[in-house]
Amino acid sequence: MSVRTETLLWLAQRLSAMLLGVFVLVHLVTILYAMHGGLTAQEILSRTQGNIGWAIFYVLFVLAIAVHAPIGLRNVLTEWLHVRGRAADVLLTTLAVILSVWGLRAVWAVFAQ
Repeated sequence: MSVRTETLLWLAQRLSAMLLGVFVLVHLVTILYAMHGGLTAQEILSRTQGNIGWAIFYVLFVLAIAVHAPIGLRNVLTEWLHVRGRAADVLLTTLAVILSVWGLRAVWAVFAQ
């Protein structure tokens, strides 16, 4: 892999990590607020369904995960399992697509219901 590609992957993982830090914090604070307020699952869903702000938030959350996780796993595959090159690229691209599809389906299920 070229130095440029390695640098871009490094940068993408660091930027996605920064975003994930914010997303996880907001997500956890929201959960604590909802639990402390005694909201039921139905009440939480009624507040999130159709809310474009929360939909955008969680779409960005999912996309950050889909970028961050495969890049980290690339390092595990290459260092521990010695999977490199095209095999690693295909495996990790597939993982990124799966994470994106599953996560976006979950966001859609909450937003559209």
